[in-house]
Amino acid sequence: MSRILPLGGLEITDAFYAQLEAEDRELRFDRFEHADGIAVGQHLLRAASERGLSIAGALWIGGQTVFSFALPGTSADNDVWLARKAAVVRRYDASSFLAAARWSVLGAAPGAEVGVDTIAYAFAGGAVPIRIGATQVGVVGATGVNDFVEHDLVVEALRARLSDSAGTA
Repeated sequence: MSRILPLGGLEITDAFYAQLEAEDRELRFDRFEHADGIAVGQHLLRAASERGLSIAGALWIGGQTVFSFALPGTSADNDVWLARKAAVVRRYDASSFLAAARWSVLGAAPGAEVGVDTIAYAFAGGAVPIRIGATQVGVVGATGVNDFVEHDLVVEALRARLSDSAGTA
């Protein structure tokens, strides 16, 4: 079965929804420090550069920006999109894509009638929580191409760091 996301009209399948839920359970660290944030940010930057993508990205631990970049072809508007996607992650404690998909499952669209300012929140793929165990400690995001590519790049960067951390544990 396919669903249309409430904002942007993206169509997702039940299989993709299940993938988002699985990623939400998988992407958990035992610890996450500034060096980890920089490594994740560098992976994201390198992957986007190597693929010729016009992407901006940022990583926050708590409210502090630990890493940010903007590749050619991006603009200050991408910074606004990053902040809006990160706001979704912080509010709903899920990736921005998963939060949008959950609204879709409800058959609803987030908006003023349910207390969601869609100027402050972007329900689109590309931002993912950073967690130590079950506790959200930060956010990493990308924007500039499309929701699926942005989400996948961020997940790839987090998985790479998890893999590196497992090798040194």
